[in-house]
Amino acid sequence: MILSFKKFARASLILSARHVLISAFVTQRSFVASTATTAAQMTATATPDCAAAASTINFEEHSKSYNDLLERLREITHLNHASAVLNYDRQVFMPQSDKPQSSRGKQLAVLATIAHQKSTDPIIGKLIEEATADLNELLKTSGDDDALLTAKRILELEKDTYAKSTCIPNELAARKASLEASANHEWVKARQSNDFAAFAPALKDCFDCAKEIAELQRGDNTDVSLYSQMLDQFEMGMASSRIDELFEKVQSTLVPFIAQIRASENAPSLDALSGKFNIDAQKDACQKIVTAIGFDEGHGRIDVSVHPFTMSLSGADVRITSRFSDDEWYQGLMGTIHEGGHAMYEQNLGDSELSLDSALSMGVHESQSLFWERHIGKSRAFYEWAQPILVEAFNTDDNKFEYSAEELYAAVNAVDFNNLIRVEADELTYPLHVILRYNIERDVVAGKLDVADIPARWNADMKSLLDIDVPDDTTGCLQDIHWSCLAIGYFPTYLLGSMMAAQLAHYCKVAIPDMDDKIKAGEFDEIRNWLTARVHTHGKRYKSLDDLLLAEVGEELNPQYFLDYLKEKYVPLYKVE
Repeated sequence: MILSFKKFARASLILSARHVLISAFVTQRSFVASTATTAAQMTATATPDCAAAASTINFEEHSKSYNDLLERLREITHLNHASAVLNYDRQVFMPQSDKPQSSRGKQLAVLATIAHQKSTDPIIGKLIEEATADLNELLKTSGDDDALLTAKRILELEKDTYAKSTCIPNELAARKASLEASANHEWVKARQSNDFAAFAPALKDCFDCAKEIAELQRGDNTDVSLYSQMLDQFEMGMASSRIDELFEKVQSTLVPFIAQIRASENAPSLDALSGKFNIDAQKDACQKIVTAIGFDEGHGRIDVSVHPFTMSLSGADVRITSRFSDDEWYQGLMGTIHEGGHAMYEQNLGDSELSLDSALSMGVHESQSLFWERHIGKSRAFYEWAQPILVEAFNTDDNKFEYSAEELYAAVNAVDFNNLIRVEADELTYPLHVILRYNIERDVVAGKLDVADIPARWNADMKSLLDIDVPDDTTGCLQDIHWSCLAIGYFPTYLLGSMMAAQLAHYCKVAIPDMDDKIKAGEFDEIRNWLTARVHTHGKRYKSLDDLLLAEVGEELNPQYFLDYLKEKYVPLYKVE
């Protein structure tokens, strides 16, 4: 996510990763709502059976129940977008002291209660049943009409959402919303004072509340673990056993490979990253770059926050934030590109204001930000284009900035083997930061690890995975916002997104053989349109990340593309065998 957090689709807050798309994705799956702007037209692509297409049947005209259902669902969407506005203000503009934060938490709790009551109204369930019956009758005579298949998918999604929503009492929904605000505030204070013990009671409440919700949503199906149930709210259709398999391959490959790179005596120079960089000049350069790659500032805005994040306040208003430091420029640029990738996904979803036209999953969302950040923004070709922009922004009488494109490329891809912070980690070590968090939260949920013991476990795993000693909890287990937002099961989506981004980049280059030349020329439209056709426009028409990739590029998620990408970059960069 982004660090603050992402409320997305239903209460659309997107946090980035450098960030967290968080609490809202839970809200999105638990309540009912959605996002987005007009989708770009698809070009020559395989589409899911229920993909929107030309049709002679308008199901809304054939089913009053379906029409009434959509009206109610869109009303809930607007309520959750109102919550997103309050959340954006809370993180970007409003005072951070206790009293205003407490008041905002109460306001959000009221809106969450109203949205929950509306989404769990028995009339919603009744309308879903009636509309489904109407649809089944029409399908008997109309066959596989595209519009009817789309309606079928909408009803499937809303039936699942309704089932998950109705099992959550109003009191629990309000308690969750209030806890998100209060625990987040406690986390901020604990992080500032390096005091995990002060945060531990609130963190335990967060895990307990998340487990309580997961238990209700799981129901009698005890074959599904609580942690797997939590995963489903962020990465639907992806079993924990599948994630274990993918992560084991990444970990077993990267731990020895990182050791090999660490031993190299040919580390790139970092001189180009440090100096004195005017904040306004950084903002201007970042704005020029992120709009060039495709962020539509006419339907969004760019602000500054403590941690970069993206939030969709509606399909026509998708906002991103970044952060800047006057002694380095790289984090501000990468954060802006990363959030721009998230935002372009949101801006190119369909405009139905239904769950169908919201992002498929957090892993898919992360793949879009990482595609642009890593496979575009950290490529050689990108710095051939961006180098003059950066030189114009940063080369002054007081700060000589005359680095070549190759020097910039090498510097931004250097590995910091002593970095403690996930959101500042390079792409080589970042996966192990994610795996560490995945293992810890899974064990807490399973009862194998007490909340009070998280710092010791964290420090031990940082040593075994990355050979790093953690000096304090602020730079250790208190660095991430996710758990304070009850986003248990969110972390693995970052690594799933990394793998998917690499796989998409591979197939994009197959489809656009001169992709590097286009990047060098600052021509990004064809690349963005390819992503829109393969990913953005489909929303939730597919049932999982694997299903989307299988239909759109011909195979399920394959970590080998990610591992090959890392080796192809870092072996020559560090001159190792």
